[in-house]
Amino acid sequence: MSRTLIIIGLVIVAVGILWPWLSLLGLGRLPGDIVIRRENITFYAPIATGLLISMALSLILWLINR
Repeated sequence: MSRTLIIIGLVIVAVGILWPWLSLLGLGRLPGDIVIRRENITFYAPIATGLLISMALSLILWLINR
């Protein structure tokens, strides 16, 4: 369990460091991501981005466990 938590932490750190380059992929602007802008509030629900990332992680984990 501790090895898993360390790996998850390292992945989060790596994503944080690489975020300026990862944002160039356009993952936050996919069709299906809901953005509602009002005068004082902006609501953002990344539905399509979340599904894409979930499918990619599921595939990677499935390949690792095979």
